[in-house]
Amino acid sequence: MTEFIHLHNHTHYSLMDGAASVKALVMAAKKQGMQSVAITDHGVMYGVPEFYRKCKEEGIKPIIGMEAYIVLDRSRSEKTKQEEVNGRKKKQYQHLILLAKNMTGYKNLIKLSTIGFLEGYYYRPRIDMEVLRQYSEGLICTSACLGGIVSHFIAENEPEKAEKIARDFKELFGDDFYLELQDHGLEKDKLILHAVPRLAKKLDIPLIATNDCHYISKDDALAHNVLVHLSDKTGEVDFRKLRYGTDQLYFKSAAEMKSLFREWPASIENTLAIDEKIDLNLDNKENHFPEFPIPDDSPAKDLDGYMEYLAHEGLKKKFHEITPEIKQRFDFEVATIRDMGFSGYFLIVQDFINAAKNMGIPVGPGRGSAAGSLVAYSLGITNVDPLKYNLLFERFLNPARRSMPDIDVDFADDQRGDVIDYVKRKYGDENVAQIITFSRLSSKQAIRDVARVLRLPLTMVDKITKVIPAKFGKVLSIDEALELPDLKWIRDSQEEDIKNLITFARKLENLNRNHSKHAAGVIITSKKVSDIVPLSRAEGQTEIVTQFNMKELESSGLLKMDFLGLRTLTIIRDAIKMVEEIHGVTINIDDIPDNDAKTFELFSRGQTTGIFQFESAPMREYLRKLRPESISDLAAMNALYRPGPMEFIDDFIDRKAGRKKIEYAHPLLEGILKETYGIIVYQEQVIQIANVIAGMSLADADLLRRAMGKKDLETMKKQEEKFIKGAVENNVPAHSAREIFANIDKFANYGFNKSHAVAYSVVAYQTAYLKANYTAEFLASNLSHEMKNKDKIAIFLEECRKLHIDVLPPDVNNPSVSFTLEEGSIRFGLSAVRNVGVNVVEEIIRTRKKIGRKFTSLFDFTSSVNTRTVNKRAMEGLVLAGAFDSIHPNRKALFESIETALDYGGRAQEYLEKITDSLFGASEDMMQISEPELRFTEDWSEAERLRQEREMLGFYLTGHPLRKYELEANSFSTIRLGEAGEMADEDAGGLERVVGVVTEVNVKLDKKGNKMAFLTINDLTGACECMMFSSVYEKCGEMLEPEKVFLFQGYTEKAGDNLKLRLENVIPVEASRDMLTKYIEIIIDRDNHTPEIISELEPVLKKHKGNLPVHIRLLSSGEYDDQKFRLRSITVSNNPGTIEEITRLVGENFVKLAVSKI
Repeated sequence: MTEFIHLHNHTHYSLMDGAASVKALVMAAKKQGMQSVAITDHGVMYGVPEFYRKCKEEGIKPIIGMEAYIVLDRSRSEKTKQEEVNGRKKKQYQHLILLAKNMTGYKNLIKLSTIGFLEGYYYRPRIDMEVLRQYSEGLICTSACLGGIVSHFIAENEPEKAEKIARDFKELFGDDFYLELQDHGLEKDKLILHAVPRLAKKLDIPLIATNDCHYISKDDALAHNVLVHLSDKTGEVDFRKLRYGTDQLYFKSAAEMKSLFREWPASIENTLAIDEKIDLNLDNKENHFPEFPIPDDSPAKDLDGYMEYLAHEGLKKKFHEITPEIKQRFDFEVATIRDMGFSGYFLIVQDFINAAKNMGIPVGPGRGSAAGSLVAYSLGITNVDPLKYNLLFERFLNPARRSMPDIDVDFADDQRGDVIDYVKRKYGDENVAQIITFSRLSSKQAIRDVARVLRLPLTMVDKITKVIPAKFGKVLSIDEALELPDLKWIRDSQEEDIKNLITFARKLENLNRNHSKHAAGVIITSKKVSDIVPLSRAEGQTEIVTQFNMKELESSGLLKMDFLGLRTLTIIRDAIKMVEEIHGVTINIDDIPDNDAKTFELFSRGQTTGIFQFESAPMREYLRKLRPESISDLAAMNALYRPGPMEFIDDFIDRKAGRKKIEYAHPLLEGILKETYGIIVYQEQVIQIANVIAGMSLADADLLRRAMGKKDLETMKKQEEKFIKGAVENNVPAHSAREIFANIDKFANYGFNKSHAVAYSVVAYQTAYLKANYTAEFLASNLSHEMKNKDKIAIFLEECRKLHIDVLPPDVNNPSVSFTLEEGSIRFGLSAVRNVGVNVVEEIIRTRKKIGRKFTSLFDFTSSVNTRTVNKRAMEGLVLAGAFDSIHPNRKALFESIETALDYGGRAQEYLEKITDSLFGASEDMMQISEPELRFTEDWSEAERLRQEREMLGFYLTGHPLRKYELEANSFSTIRLGEAGEMADEDAGGLERVVGVVTEVNVKLDKKGNKMAFLTINDLTGACECMMFSSVYEKCGEMLEPEKVFLFQGYTEKAGDNLKLRLENVIPVEASRDMLTKYIEIIIDRDNHTPEIISELEPVLKKHKGNLPVHIRLLSSGEYDDQKFRLRSITVSNNPGTIEEITRLVGENFVKLAVSKI
């Protein structure tokens, strides 16, 4: 029999304070035989749905509440700084516990939590007495902890105020107000335990005993202390010194609580009395879908009829002839949608998508399994023909598994908000909200955070985290990681620091760390969202979000939509605008031919920088081998290029090329697997195999696929028996059926959603089409949308160079905010220049239009523009970035004349104002203002010009220190810095080489007083931070200088999306050729190198005799042949003249230096 119930409990939804998961709290109550348990997180209801569900699963009665923050003597809207009393800040809010007795109380709790965030937020979500009185019905109130509405004033020696507040709350809540007793062994607890029972007796207010539970076990106290210190950025903390001053904030047993409060037995019994009062049932989930308005002139009068009418009208536009096959599929989908009650859902989605299109907002062709629906295609929700690509409706909406459909939609990222605003206008602003999401402590993050609090060295932390891999996109848990051979030293370690690190990280792993706004999720409801779920604001943001996450909202019967912002659509839109402006060609990207030869040639050459989903270096190499010929080929590669199925890519390529025989386990599989050359690539193929081989319906086959993914052994055994039985009835031998079942079971983990792969490959094809046919426009659009990403800019600038597209420096006489086209070249946008904001660029553009001519000099410029806007810092940035080069080529002369020019500009504009105002013209002294001369000085060296250019732009533009070392860079570098962020975490840690230029060096002393260095290096694609420890610095650190080029060798380390190098060796680039070159490789392209060129090669090689072997490699149609051979009778010298002459003959991309180890 239950003797006590905990009514004051914090979970990890009390962010960075509660160290108990919801599951741990519920299981602790169950273990101790408590029939009920409460959740009372700080000011929030984040964890309520998960808590309610978990309690029900475990047979525990859930008590829903929160520990609210209340301001007692002022309005919730007042935001005044904390007063100081005797040197201590006086809190302007107190705590109180609110518990929902019934549904009315639950809804009032939602209102109070929402108001706290939306109207009362000031460091904490605060309510006041006004709203508490308004929404007090159905709530039980208790006086909370030491910071509570009564205890706080007793502790502050204000007993009269404490009594008045207790009277006020008794008047408000009557018999549902309780005074809390807590005893955590603190000095102030003794004071409260002395005064509160007397006050309770005096005012006839019942007592309850609680423990301010923040963790489950007493052993968790130190881990909890580490958690609360994670937000301390100084690192100057002693984790052993408990911030809360006690280790008693745990989930105590009933016996412990009875012993603690034996003087007040009623306080224990009253917890049961409160439990008896509570009767709250949240199991009745009603749908809160908004009502879609049917137009008055519609031939259909209900949602089902109107959805079918619109879909049928769309179907007639999509297909010239509606064949029996199309009609059968359409009728089946319509019947399923109507039967499942989702016609309104489809109408709502098609409405905001078509509204977006009408507003000129780009919409993606589809995303996820919705692209498999013919009805969605007919309604304009998607733009991928599911029949053409053999996509399955059942993968999207399964009639055998009733669940909400999930249609995710991509919009241009800079117009996503416009679509949400449309939805708000249509359904009501208060009926629409975005969704919260929580970030949890992964194993790596937990280890890093705990190590910071424990003040452990970063090198040790990196040594641990860099070897923790991800499996199927999920980072291994700490327990899983400790089974790895590379972390055996952790398991065996007896060091106290290591033991503490792992112990605390284990306890904190998977707890919530922070919250934010979900990137896409939006809910639309039939009434105010705050009538159904509590609202808050995303951390650090103004947007209103739900307090329940996406998963919980869907299970609560709310309509969830994913409005995703996809930059690729914005890039496509702006590239098309440029094409229309420059060429007068109007492109409808949804109507481009799907068999454009130039586009597939681009894919086959691997020229996919900027191509959606196909940009990475390994993907480019695979594309060169695959030579895709259709969107289906692209979709298969898109699906295979991910952890797991990547191992089948080479097999896929060999089968397509005819180098490997395509075999099928049974003839019936050919029709399903033919397009992927006999390899199971898609989830849909698993479904189709079960359908064709075992005779299962597509709906049942989808349930089989889902069961395979979950690896439920008992269910799997039943499914296997059903599969084999159906296969045998279909004349498939039992042994073949078992083999096929085992095969699809294996691929169920790897298989990708075909509908999504096809839809996103369509987007990829669209970007490639633009790049292949309108290259400059496409690259200019990419550059404009990557202005803040210096590494991306560097990659695109290098791509422009490779494709022979000139990128012109910024120019005040051709001003624009973003990148523009000029006679086939790309002009750099002025706003990319450091210290030059959009307002500066707009002022320059305005002035150019006003004067109707180009600026003729620096002084003409300063006398024309508003120099309060275009100030000295902006002028310096423009000059150093080359924006005045078209006016005068000497940047140093321009730079040293800026102050003179600004002074002249000010006087000239003042003169102009006066002469305009004067009735009699200029006075004699005004007439003497004449334009000064530029200060005469010799220009900076090229190296200095490039350095300053890089400082102003973030990268080199008009040149690059690596240009004359490109052969070394291409031959010796094993990574490209601009692409290093794409490296998987598990691939980091290897020894790599890169030829780069030093852009920054910071020399410091380590703990032993030895020199070490932190430096930044650049290659032609991006930048990277490097660390050089003292042992390496001693042998090669002194040679490091900015703007000098070296070959760097070091171990890679991932830090988020950034890559760092821990340097082991540095070699001057001039010395690297002799040290590393093993032989020269000359690539002969059968398609481009004529017999005349090849015949000229031998005498050139013989002319430059030396000791270096020469290897020939043959290239045909963009692919390397297996033929590679050494010229036995010829060796050449390794001097620059040799390479230069060979390169002049065969081309710069056809000569490489093969590497030997350093």
